[in-house]
Amino acid sequence: RWGCNGSARRGRAGLAAAGSGRRGGAEGFAEAGGGQECWRGQSRGSLQQLAERYADLAASHSEALRQREEREWHNARLRQENARLRLENRRLRRENRCLFRQALLGPGPGGLDKLAAAEAGEEAEALRAQLGRLQEKHRRALQHLRRCRAAGGTEASELDDGELDELLEEDEQPP
Repeated sequence: RWGCNGSARRGRAGLAAAGSGRRGGAEGFAEAGGGQECWRGQSRGSLQQLAERYADLAASHSEALRQREEREWHNARLRQENARLRLENRRLRRENRCLFRQALLGPGPGGLDKLAAAEAGEEAEALRAQLGRLQEKHRRALQHLRRCRAAGGTEASELDDGELDELLEEDEQPP
């Protein structure tokens, strides 16, 4: 696997031939590739060092596999937690919509309590009073426009006749 010219394909026969040469051990092993200078074919150390390197590589590979399995397990757990949280969010949204509808519908079974109902009643009364004041202002403004129009004033001429007629008709209709 690590030879440049296919020395790994020779298997043990290639190793035996390399070890049986004039030079034994790693030197003979380096010459097994036919004496060519190739960085993959050079042992760069004794067989013991190569075995240690191989053991280190195997250990780091095992550690990488263990870490990958741990990440996959952790990711699966996170996916399950996300699914559970999505369901919880949906349930809470439904509950919030239901509570909001009940609050809008007013007091009743499961609706606003007495204090909130009293506050809502006071607010509704204040809004009715404000509406009455605005209607009165509107009525007085329309009367002023009628007088100006009858007198031929410039304020009335600024409005289109159609707009003024619409305002007057709205005033005559009951709310």
